Amino acid sequence: MISCQACGQLSSPGAAVHALRAPSRALDPGAGFVTKGRMSRRRTRSRSSRPRRGGVLNALANALRWLRRWLLRLVSVAFLFSVFWVVLYIAINPPGGLYMLQEYRRIGSIERQWVPMGAIAPVMARSVVAAEDANFCTHWGFDMGEIRRVIDQGGTRGASTISQQVVKNVYLWHGRDWTRKVLEAGFTLLVEALWSKRRILEVYLNVAEFDDGVFGVEAAARHYFGVTARELSALQAARLAAVIPAPKARDAARPSDFVRRRASAIMDGAATIERDGRADCF
Repeated sequence: MISCQACGQLSSPGAAVHALRAPSRALDPGAGFVTKGRMSRRRTRSRSSRPRRGGVLNALANALRWLRRWLLRLVSVAFLFSVFWVVLYIAINPPGGLYMLQEYRRIGSIERQWVPMGAIAPVMARSVVAAEDANFCTHWGFDMGEIRRVIDQGGTRGASTISQQVVKNVYLWHGRDWTRKVLEAGFTLLVEALWSKRRILEVYLNVAEFDDGVFGVEAAARHYFGVTARELSALQAARLAAVIPAPKARDAARPSDFVRRRASAIMDGAATIERDGRADCF
């Protein structure tokens, strides 16, 4: 016999259906897991859609490592090429430099004739050392004492050594920009390490400018005095050395009072470095 309470609960068809379905949901063990699985997939998709900070940092680190490797390779190639270039001019006479090429284009022709050190009067070598770099034989490319002296005097004059001037005239360009100065320092160290002092001075005497479009001591000796570099006297050598700092403004054949005084001081300096041994390296 069915109780009235049960009859009342089943009197409505919808209630009966609901009563039959409800227990099945409650007893279905997979219903809750399906819902949890869907929620888990949604969380996974939402997390994956966000940018991963670790991935960005790893990509940046890889890019920096790649850049560092290539920079090291470029620096290594540049260094090896510089060494090769410096070594090459130990045996081969430099054909000139950028400044000489610029002057050739500007003027249309230049005077120059290469001569070995043995074909240059020794007094000419001593004169340029006395005039331009009295401590040439004792420094390693940079005269630190002279640099300090110039700084103390306010930096009104240069302190470039003969080695630095060779680098500027043979490998680089004329100018005061920092790029050239950094390259000049590097090449100067290589030249001092790989060339002899005699070779440095030989190259210097063959690439220095003595007048407008006149390069090298042989061309200068013939241009000003009608003699060879081997035949230069002490006075002629001193006058040639005196015009090197300003070759377009000074004249060794018709010297101004300043050039005469400067040449006299250079003659004394050349004799001094011969006596005290500062000319022994060449």
